[in-house]
Amino acid sequence: MTQSPPLSEPTRAVRKVHKPSLGDRLAEQIPRLVVSPTMLIAVVFIYGFMIWTVVLSFSTSRILPRYEFIGWQNYQRLFGNERWMVALTNLGIYGVLFVVICLAIGLLLAILLDQKIRAEGFLRTVYLYPMALSFIVTGTVWKWLLNPSVGIQRFGRELGFENFRFDWLVSSDMSIYTVVIAAVWQSSGFVMALFLAGLRGVDDSIIKAAQIDGASRITVYTRIIIPSLRPVFFSAIIMLAHIAIKSFDLALALTGGGPGYSSDLPAIFMYQFSFTRGQMGVGAASAVIMLMGVMAILIPYLYSELRVKKDDR
Repeated sequence: MTQSPPLSEPTRAVRKVHKPSLGDRLAEQIPRLVVSPTMLIAVVFIYGFMIWTVVLSFSTSRILPRYEFIGWQNYQRLFGNERWMVALTNLGIYGVLFVVICLAIGLLLAILLDQKIRAEGFLRTVYLYPMALSFIVTGTVWKWLLNPSVGIQRFGRELGFENFRFDWLVSSDMSIYTVVIAAVWQSSGFVMALFLAGLRGVDDSIIKAAQIDGASRITVYTRIIIPSLRPVFFSAIIMLAHIAIKSFDLALALTGGGPGYSSDLPAIFMYQFSFTRGQMGVGAASAVIMLMGVMAILIPYLYSELRVKKDDR
């Protein structure tokens, strides 16, 4: 039997399996090691506390957590509470007006800046600046402006309009609208930026073709440009609705939920019942209802985004 010739040195080198060194394996694991603490913190302090809040909503917890299960009693007490129903009504008023007015003002400002006017950069900065402020600062500033003793009402009367009244801040029927005013002032610039980015992304060739066919500027916007902004509208509505449901610091700084509880919002109700009135179970139930509202908004949005990405593939 003949023996096969010995392998040459290059052939042996090819057959050698490369074993990664300790440094190579460590380099591969560095991204996971960097992300792991953040993921752990997110799981514990976000999702862990969400689950804990749900558990508390079914318990007898008052000043301190207690884990005696009482079923749906906290939810029955919650929806039997007049103050909670006022908070939900206020959220409906505030949420609808906040979203609609922000969309209208944001779109108008974006269309204005899209005309390639002078000082566009300066105006864009001015419109966006309120978004850089915290809601606490915004609430405090508007509280001064809307205070009948020192704000707009006093200024109007000093100009000679003795019968001028703008006392919404101290009116039980109108106080919730002061929260709308402050929130719209702060968020309209952000919506403007979204719409402006959408306007700059519209294909110019379609617009030029419509203009060649004799379409007026209004027709171009109403028939071509604005319909093409549907994804921007959807994203803006989702973001604004999310902000509205979680609104807390702005209303707390501006009205404190008053006069009485006439401008209460669910977040203020949750805070006061959980931490100042010693009814943690009811407060946790209100927090769960707010969480469900946020999820009802975000889940369809995430589903649509994932479906679009899947279709693009």
